[in-house]
Amino acid sequence: MKTFAAIAFTPAVCALQETNGSRNNYARLPDVLPEGSGLGEREATFLHATDSAFLASVNVDGWPYVQHRGGPRGFIRVLSPTRIAFADFRGYRQYVSARNVTGDNRVALIVMDYANQRRLKLFGRLHFEPVESADPALIAAVELLNYRARIERVATIDVEAFDWNCPPHIIPRFTLDEIEAANSPLRERVAQLEAELAALRADRSPHELMG
Repeated sequence: MKTFAAIAFTPAVCALQETNGSRNNYARLPDVLPEGSGLGEREATFLHATDSAFLASVNVDGWPYVQHRGGPRGFIRVLSPTRIAFADFRGYRQYVSARNVTGDNRVALIVMDYANQRRLKLFGRLHFEPVESADPALIAAVELLNYRARIERVATIDVEAFDWNCPPHIIPRFTLDEIEAANSPLRERVAQLEAELAALRADRSPHELMG
């Protein structure tokens, strides 16, 4: 597997880094990761927990297209250190990404964790397989229980490089589930205090309460 810099830092990019004084920060980065490297436990845990990602492809005229991909937490599955997959649900049926990758299957994927200010970037090659002809084992790997959305295709990305970004400028945002989880102890404490107050009032006479 290549390093992210080996793909992203073209000679033109390196020249611009040199001009702006940042080239020394990256010049010693290797082009290839050690044998056997790939997506590890950290990346798998991160991807399995996400509910949102941004997929970039390029059309035949060279225009980039960025599409949001989402679903319940865990909709992106890590199949191996070099392959991820997700169910492509039926939506507005524009097929922009699907058509783009038939000409050039190179894509970029950015996965955000706003709550913890983390970001994972991946380069890879995307393949769409219609659900009618996909391997049943692959379909089973990306199926989501109790999610009422029709799977139209299965998307697999053969990952060629990835990189983690630093947290500056990632503004924290929280999903409804995250807010509910954070507020749960507070609600339980309020309910406990209300119950204790009700018990105290029940033990007092009507005269004491009026006084």
